[in-house]
Amino acid sequence: MIDSHTHLASCEQPAEELVSVAAAAGVERIVTVGTDLADSAAALAAAERLPGVYATVGLHPNSATGCTEAELDELAELARHPRCVAIGETGLDYYRDHAPPADQLRAFSAQLEIARQLGKPVSIHTRAADEATLAVLRDYAGEVRVILHCFSMADRVTECLAYPDWFLSFAGNITYPANAALREAMLAVPAGRLLVETDAPYLAPVPLRGRPNVPANVVHTARAIALERRVGYDQLEREIEQAAAAAFAW
Repeated sequence: MIDSHTHLASCEQPAEELVSVAAAAGVERIVTVGTDLADSAAALAAAERLPGVYATVGLHPNSATGCTEAELDELAELARHPRCVAIGETGLDYYRDHAPPADQLRAFSAQLEIARQLGKPVSIHTRAADEATLAVLRDYAGEVRVILHCFSMADRVTECLAYPDWFLSFAGNITYPANAALREAMLAVPAGRLLVETDAPYLAPVPLRGRPNVPANVVHTARAIALERRVGYDQLEREIEQAAAAAFAW
């Protein structure tokens, strides 16, 4: 199994322990995600020293305040690292008032351009900004592979699937009883376009909801998804491995 989006540096346990426990649970690859320059550098360092760990580098929309060309140039340099498999997470977050929308948009469009230049996918965060996020992607993503992290746009799933290079990644919140619409949207995603993630230490799945999440828990979310899709866990695992290979080009 593959955890396509996690935050090793934000978890309570040491990264080495998290990776070891995940491997014992059957998690063969982990993508740890950068949210600012320091966090991105730390993600790359973890990917360099830990087996099966890869990194993304990015400026999260909540970290985009005052985004400068110098910061973006540094990010682009980090993105050239061979263990960097995606740019982001980037996108728009209008739920929290941490960064002005204009700064978020500037950082978002710049990271899409970095992804295009390097031929790497972009990991997308969107919250309370679905229409604006999709509008930017429609206008600027072009041929860039798009990973919609912690997919939440249940009412826009058909629109998202219209783009063949877009991948939809589902986190532990798909197991929450109230999220029936999200589960229904997940069923519409064809094999080869579906990814699974933890977003650890956030969004622990049932039956671990309320506790800090860890990469090993991706197997709980994957089992719930396999049950919903009425396929065996082994089949889902193969499909996710194929989707991840297509998305991250590893």
